Amino acid sequence: MYPFVRMFYQAWKNRNAPKLGLFESHHSRHVCMPWDIDLWLELNNGRTLTIFDLGRVPMSIRNGTAKVAKDGGYSMAVAGASVRYRRRVTTFQTVDMVTTPIGFDDKFLYIEQSMWDQTGECCNHILLRGAVIKKRKLVPPKELFDLMDPTLESPELPAWVQNWIAADDTRPWPPTR
Repeated sequence: MYPFVRMFYQAWKNRNAPKLGLFESHHSRHVCMPWDIDLWLELNNGRTLTIFDLGRVPMSIRNGTAKVAKDGGYSMAVAGASVRYRRRVTTFQTVDMVTTPIGFDDKFLYIEQSMWDQTGECCNHILLRGAVIKKRKLVPPKELFDLMDPTLESPELPAWVQNWIAADDTRPWPPTR
């Protein structure tokens, strides 16, 4: 089941947090609960993606995109992701999450997230492509961001992000059945 209680808690906890600029990082702390684990008694790989939601939603509240999207009739959806799993996260382990929007292009916005253990080691890392949607159609992120600041431009996307975009563009769609 989706962690609605944890999501509401994160939103409540961050309701009075200082506002963030669009490209500033949101930091949050999370605990791996018994219902988050797999057969190997570690954070399930799919659940990791869900827990990353717990960083993105409060970030969008703090940087203002959630309100602007709601007021303008926009929604956002995950449109692609690349994840690296490097260290185990076990039951009741606390992780620090960093969520950072890194830019956008004419189709998508890009967000980087990572989870860190208490020794400072990175446990996992995700590059996420987000879609901005209005009336069930994909729209350029700039359309949404213009409601926040019409002069806003994306920082140049890092080379590794551009390489990921280019590599993903070579992937056939739809896939062969």
